[in-house]
Amino acid sequence: MKKTQKSNKEKDEKMSKKSNSKGSEIFASCSFSSLGLHSTLCDQLRERLGFEAPTLVQAQSIPVILSGRHVLVNAETGSGKTIAYLAPIVHHLQGYSPRIERSHGTFALVLVPTRELCMQVYEILQKLLHRFHWIVPGYVMGGENRNKEKARLRKGISILIATPGRLLDHLKHTSSFVHTSLRWIIFDEADRILELGFGKDIEEILDLLGSKANESAHKGKSSEFQRQNLLLSATLNEKVNHLAKISLENPVMIGLDNTKMQNPSLDQTRSLGSDEDEELDNSSKLVSSSSGDYKLPAQLVQRYVKVPCGSRLAVLLSILKHLFERETSQKIVVFFSTCDAVDLHYSLLSEFQWSPYSQFEAELKQKFLKCKTFRLHGNMKQEDRRTTFSAFKTEKSALLVSTDVAARGLDFPKVRCIIQYDSPGEATEYVHRVGRTARLGERGESLLFLQPIEVDYLQDLEKHGVSLTEYPLLKILDSFPLHGQTHRVKKFVLLESHPWVVSLQKELESYILSEPKIKKLAKNAFCSWVRAYTAHRGDLKRIFMVKKLHLGHVAKSFALKEQPSLVGKSFQNQSKKRKRDQRQMGLHKKRKVASKTGI
Repeated sequence: MKKTQKSNKEKDEKMSKKSNSKGSEIFASCSFSSLGLHSTLCDQLRERLGFEAPTLVQAQSIPVILSGRHVLVNAETGSGKTIAYLAPIVHHLQGYSPRIERSHGTFALVLVPTRELCMQVYEILQKLLHRFHWIVPGYVMGGENRNKEKARLRKGISILIATPGRLLDHLKHTSSFVHTSLRWIIFDEADRILELGFGKDIEEILDLLGSKANESAHKGKSSEFQRQNLLLSATLNEKVNHLAKISLENPVMIGLDNTKMQNPSLDQTRSLGSDEDEELDNSSKLVSSSSGDYKLPAQLVQRYVKVPCGSRLAVLLSILKHLFERETSQKIVVFFSTCDAVDLHYSLLSEFQWSPYSQFEAELKQKFLKCKTFRLHGNMKQEDRRTTFSAFKTEKSALLVSTDVAARGLDFPKVRCIIQYDSPGEATEYVHRVGRTARLGERGESLLFLQPIEVDYLQDLEKHGVSLTEYPLLKILDSFPLHGQTHRVKKFVLLESHPWVVSLQKELESYILSEPKIKKLAKNAFCSWVRAYTAHRGDLKRIFMVKKLHLGHVAKSFALKEQPSLVGKSFQNQSKKRKRDQRQMGLHKKRKVASKTGI
């Protein structure tokens, strides 16, 4: 037995790493066929999806998933996790004899957090199934016509991708939804599913499908197919641990360091039995939710820029202008905290015109940013969201302004830079936002905007092994010629006094003032931004404090010359009301204590 283990270790040591056509790390001696996948499926991966060889997470996951074991995969976003679970499922289904038919119902269920990710997984699945026409893919998700979905479910869908809310709806109310042959349940981006508040829905879905770990253990092998659950996540926390505990039986862990796999309280997990199992995974304990390192691609260049609140908008436009002029063919995603902010900046970036290079005002103004601009947020109509998603994917050069609806799992090819204009509401969200670039081994950049009062956020990221370097902002601002002359700015001059920033800010404020529709958008964005700023949770609450903000400077960051009085008053009134309520609660408690003690 020891000889076998030794030979296996020697094989592993011989596996040198190199890059495939997409730049991702692979094992030199490894191919999809050597992992056990059907040859036709391997052809599809190469011809339709461009995978010449498996990525590291695919090489680790596919053999284990093929073996039928429950699996928890923790790997950085953009590492090829979707193929890692879809390919083994397609391999098994194409090999069923006799062939599966639509009337057999659903064999595999993939749960995803957002509609965009639902469509993305569906599109990948369609490509994989090109030569397996008898395996039918399908999806159900919020925003779609429920009756049409019901008709598709009645005909039969072999592999179903779904958002949790809509799936639960069909499980309860669509009697023609056949899932008696269900063999696989996959939770993709599990942490995001739970963060969006689908925890109770997931538990109810598991109950309805009889797929909780303790239930299936009692049932044994009475069903026709042995159930296999897979859980995939880029970050791990208490909620994900709980979901893993109730849905996975004796799971194999992939992508976890042994030092992090220690949580003795989870006594339901057992050590793996055979030597073969030990080779796949040395431990079966779930990851502790203590602050571990975030998984981020090594080729991702991470920077931050420290900008005073009132100069944020001018600096954002300047950086975007620099990036698109430096490299005309590239894609950039800018993340905002609210839908209103996305709407404002989409309109502004699409329409704002200024010619800073001429001293003659009579000269025709030009668009400040000469790139296609798209927007994406949760309040848009489903059809508009789908159109944006598809269009931005196919563009060679474009800008996408978005809320966190685009932060999870979405694969936009060739995104070169991620800008986090508004800091994420939770620290783990940083990982998912920057994960839209540097995917499958390609290089990428990320830039985090911070106000001087927010710089402690860098220390919070460092706790998780994320280190950011400062962006050379002054050097870039100096490179812009103003009225035909380059300006040399002394280092001690404040950023907000920089001639370029001053001129651009003045022009932005004039533009907003002259455009009533955009001015209204700016006021709405100001209001929702302040509300969102108060919503930071946990440790971030001590960093992002509304009390430290100067609301007049915040108004300037939306190109408003004056702080909207109505918004300011309503916010102050809410703050006063909250304090008043707290005081009243304190008095009420004192009176209760007094009445009990008889004082």
